[in-house]
Amino acid sequence: MRPEIRPVEESGPNEIALHEALMEDPRRDPAPPALESIEDADARDNYRVLLAFLGRLKRAASLESTYLEIFSGGDVAVPPLFIDQLVQVIVRNILEGCEDALEPRAGELFFREQKASTEEGAVMLADLETVDMHASGGSLGSLGRLIVEARSPLATVNLDVLDTENAQAYWLRDQRHDFVISMNFGRAANKAFCRVMEKWIRHFFDVKVNIEPLRAVEERGWAWHIGLDAESTALLNGLWRGDEMEPGILRRLLALFRLDFEESAAMRADIAGRPVYLALSMDEKGVVRVKPQNLLLNLPLASRA
Repeated sequence: MRPEIRPVEESGPNEIALHEALMEDPRRDPAPPALESIEDADARDNYRVLLAFLGRLKRAASLESTYLEIFSGGDVAVPPLFIDQLVQVIVRNILEGCEDALEPRAGELFFREQKASTEEGAVMLADLETVDMHASGGSLGSLGRLIVEARSPLATVNLDVLDTENAQAYWLRDQRHDFVISMNFGRAANKAFCRVMEKWIRHFFDVKVNIEPLRAVEERGWAWHIGLDAESTALLNGLWRGDEMEPGILRRLLALFRLDFEESAAMRADIAGRPVYLALSMDEKGVVRVKPQNLLLNLPLASRA
């Protein structure tokens, strides 16, 4: 269910009162009558979802434990928007003090969908929301929207590519999400994404791993793999089973990585010392939706007493 978003002034008086109470004291549980007094049924349902999430946060020992707990059961009952915002806060904490601006840009893949372009062999990722805004004329204000509605062609909008030479420019406009990065093998952003994944795992499990870009998986019958998104999970599962893969699915593969544990004792004993292969892919529409929980839930860790 997607929460309905509307201006506060369009809400009823009881809904506004509940909203103000939550903003004033988010840790206080509102009285049940406050929720039931909201006339709009959809608004009541949305507030129930919000209050359930706030309750989860209040019961948890940390944001990290909240995140892991969300995926510990069966169906995930938390809206994707809340999960993305939770991940954003955690990634921001992990990268506190980071000097390489390519890491926070690469870290945005953990909580912001990307639009992939693979023209002429260049794997470029741009923020999906930013791309859609430009495509709709939103970046040009009311005039741009009028042009789009009139079906007149817009001028091509070129987004800057963030790389080593101009990385410091990211700090001046990090909230605009308008930098493109290259995920090709050996490029700085590709390596920065590896560093973010390493820090993500160490932050949650205090386990050191080394992740490096990979051109191809040459090992047959590899021991373990992790798809960084739904597309990659299906692709790697099929390749591991020896299924015949359609060329269109293989073309969605954007990047490969190899993960090695620094201490084999931290890894499952039956595959200790073996590499773990990671993959990043786009869907049929060219959208990249990273699932950072896969790096945690599917990591072959040794059992902990």
